[in-house]
Amino acid sequence: MTSGISLFLKGLAMGAANVIPGVSGGTIALITGIYERLINAIKRCDVQAARLLLSRQFSAFWQHVDGQWLVILLGGVAFSIITLARLFEFLLAHHERFTMAFFFGLILLSIVYVAKGVQRWNAASVVSLAIGTIIAVGIATLAPASQNDHMLYVFLCGVLAISSMILPGLSGSFVLILMGNYALVLGAISTVNLAVLIPLAAGCAFGLIAFSHVLSWVFKRHADQTLALMTGFVIGSLVVIWPWKEAITRTVERTGKPPREVVTSYQWFLPDLSSHNTWIAVALMAAGALAIWVMERFAGTRQESGNSA
Repeated sequence: MTSGISLFLKGLAMGAANVIPGVSGGTIALITGIYERLINAIKRCDVQAARLLLSRQFSAFWQHVDGQWLVILLGGVAFSIITLARLFEFLLAHHERFTMAFFFGLILLSIVYVAKGVQRWNAASVVSLAIGTIIAVGIATLAPASQNDHMLYVFLCGVLAISSMILPGLSGSFVLILMGNYALVLGAISTVNLAVLIPLAAGCAFGLIAFSHVLSWVFKRHADQTLALMTGFVIGSLVVIWPWKEAITRTVERTGKPPREVVTSYQWFLPDLSSHNTWIAVALMAAGALAIWVMERFAGTRQESGNSA
């Protein structure tokens, strides 16, 4: 029962994280130690799972896809999106700098715990860490491409967007902005444009299954390098989470709906140390770091109790 509640809470955190720019559900899954199991569960939604389902072997299907674990986790994600995500949307709209400061502290200390998962730090691990950091920072500073509604390009957008959503430190919506098709996708959703939605959904389905297989394979064979690479992704995401920045936006027109401002890049600056708001933000950074420390201590205590039982 307690482990189920803990898993549900991790799902809550993953759902809430999706509304924070630069913080993905993948980041939270990695921090809380469920990332590899999540990837393996997604990977099991394969041909064998379809055969079991079609042959009405429901119990075998449920075990094959790690059904109970997935349902509890995704239940937390869904509940969070319906409830807690609204709170974070409000905080981002009215107290963005303070909200980002809390998550900056949380992510900053979590890097230490994620990096501790690397069993052996060697040249390959260090290079993987550097590559992950460079990729994440590079993505955050890229200029958006122009819109392209060609079916194959929209399919590719689906593949890359869903793949980035399950990678720590990367945002699927930000990838769509960089590829120039964020407005196209928003418009297609609002007008139910199947010419865009079908190849996009096909790309998402293909990307989710294929990329989960790739991640599972590399985790098994190159665990340290993969974890180091993902640690780099999380380090690079701090560029987007840095509280003292101004967003550079552009207006996206949406058919049948009001225009929407989307962030295309940022202009960073150092905090004003004479401002009391700066010190409130610093205190919130410390609170975020404390939150991840408490979470890790709780998880460690529970693991020790489980091992001794």
